[in-house]
Amino acid sequence: MVSQAWYSVLVGLVAVERLAELVVAKRNMAWSLARGGRETGFGHYPFMVVLHTGLLAGCLLEVWLADRDFTSALGWPMLVLVVASQALRWWCIRTLGHQWNTRIVVVPGLPRVTGGPYRLFQHPNYVAVVVEGFALPLVHDAWVTAIVFTVLNAGLLTVRIRAEDDALRSVHA
Repeated sequence: MVSQAWYSVLVGLVAVERLAELVVAKRNMAWSLARGGRETGFGHYPFMVVLHTGLLAGCLLEVWLADRDFTSALGWPMLVLVVASQALRWWCIRTLGHQWNTRIVVVPGLPRVTGGPYRLFQHPNYVAVVVEGFALPLVHDAWVTAIVFTVLNAGLLTVRIRAEDDALRSVHA
């Protein structure tokens, strides 16, 4: 019971982090639009919001309703991965600056960012999303949530990355 309460605090902290992302994204959207930015690929965005909200809800529901135990051998390494994914996400946000968003928005004339984690991976933020998507549930043995999110997110990222690459090609051709 105590471990479930602490896990709920962890999921709550991730939810607060997500809300902070939305504040940054809204500010960056205004900045981008003021400079002629265009949003593309918005059709999948509502599904993304539902999926990511479902991840957080699924973590809590599965742990509390299925009375999942905390397994140290799995939980602690997964917690390290959750923290690492958050660090990578905020490295991406910091590197992209005003160009980072939860939506796909490109501003014509701006150079493509190739520094920070973008020199290592083409889409490092999605590496963070994938890692967090399986690690956060597995911190407390919510394996059903981990599997369902990972499978649905793989489909979403296929669409999302294609849309993002198309948008970037359109301004960096």
